[in-house]
Amino acid sequence: MTRLTRRSLLAAAAAAAAAFAASPALAAGRRIEIDALQADARLLESAYTALHPGLYRYNTPARMQQRFADLRRAFGRPQEQSEALLALARLTAGLRCGHTYPNPYNQTDAVVSTLYERRDRLPFHFRWIDGRMVVLRDLGGEAALRPGTEVLMLDGEPTARLLAELMPLVRADGSNDAKRVSNLEVRGDNRWDAFDLYRPLIRPRERERARLAVRDPGGRKRSVELALMTRSEREAAAPPTAQPNETDPVWRLERRAGGVAVLTMPTWALYNSRWDWRAWLSEAMARLTAERAPALVVDLRGNEGGNDCGDLILPWLIERPLTPRPQRRLTRYRRVPAELSPHLETWDRTFRDWGAEAVGPDGAGFYALAGEPDEVVQPAGRRFGGRVFILADASNSSATFQFGQTVRDNRLATIVGQTSGGNRRGINGGAFFFLRLPGSGLEVDVPLIGTFPLSPQPDAGVAPDLFVRPTARAVAEGRDAEMAAVLAGLG
Repeated sequence: MTRLTRRSLLAAAAAAAAAFAASPALAAGRRIEIDALQADARLLESAYTALHPGLYRYNTPARMQQRFADLRRAFGRPQEQSEALLALARLTAGLRCGHTYPNPYNQTDAVVSTLYERRDRLPFHFRWIDGRMVVLRDLGGEAALRPGTEVLMLDGEPTARLLAELMPLVRADGSNDAKRVSNLEVRGDNRWDAFDLYRPLIRPRERERARLAVRDPGGRKRSVELALMTRSEREAAAPPTAQPNETDPVWRLERRAGGVAVLTMPTWALYNSRWDWRAWLSEAMARLTAERAPALVVDLRGNEGGNDCGDLILPWLIERPLTPRPQRRLTRYRRVPAELSPHLETWDRTFRDWGAEAVGPDGAGFYALAGEPDEVVQPAGRRFGGRVFILADASNSSATFQFGQTVRDNRLATIVGQTSGGNRRGINGGAFFFLRLPGSGLEVDVPLIGTFPLSPQPDAGVAPDLFVRPTARAVAEGRDAEMAAVLAGLG
């Protein structure tokens, strides 16, 4: 299958990121001069115009010219690194590509220390439900925020207004705003959440406490004040579920009443893991098939993607060879322009020159990539005979999006939950450059391969077969509504 991976694939280039030393002129508190910022704006425009395959998927050339002009205008005065980051986030979010953004995993240690390591994290996990901030887990203990508590105001500002102001800074594919909202949740899935990164930048603060107006699950309103946390303090209280170490299993296989098997997969980002996940997953599927488990539930909620782990599940769900939905794999260049090359880092030198693999250009300026065609999925030999359910949500936006699309196209399982992230019009990824902007010291991701469907598709993610609406009440009662829907269907 086409390899389109998620942001943690970029962890493969961690050494490259660390090797990029920040200029002493970019130390905390120093302002960046106009000439340096304007040079960054020109470099970014040149790189995206020459390399980005999805630049005009959702923007006309004239609209992109306006977006680049807006960036130059924003860079028209000396400013702090934090201000430059916000301007870059607005520009990259405007491309409407889920793989295009200033990537915190690829910033230098100096940038992370300056911008992301302050005492500005809220001491609880939350999600947005119908535009309302709903507490999932209290990590501080000061105010005993019960799950299901709604945060009405944060430092005197309605949380719904804050959400609306943050949305234009956040990456997602096309018009899939549910993915933008998902990215602005803090659920304990990831080390870096967009809410944590951008709210302190648009609302700089001096106090290390936050004032909240909340409504308890029982309906009582009250005001509370909470001590903010650093990233490390919050991770110590609740380690991110999507941060696998090198050796331990990341997934969990459990049996529920009636022999129902539940495979929980919080991440597929296993690039640097020494855990043999392929053998683990293959053995698990073989065992469930041999034991004739009556049902399998694959829980992908909160899982953006990573490796194509679904490729090891699909063979057990089919009786005959399966070819995923055909798509064109296109790139904007054959060889990287020489003037851009010094500013680009990656983990695979072949991305700098596709050579004979890139066929073209066509009339639109695209090169078709002839290598790595979509692979035919061969049956495992014995099909899993039980019912199969996929628990999905808006976080599924790369490899998990593609897996969900294949499952839905071929009716291999029942998808339960919410519409996925990603976009049926195709996404960009597969290979990446990390563009280093020398004036500001910031990095932005440049996806290099665009997938384009062969027929018109809606500007949307993959809809579930059974939609389950999240509610604050279910959170307060500790009910897993999606799992309950599955079990009810099995009953």
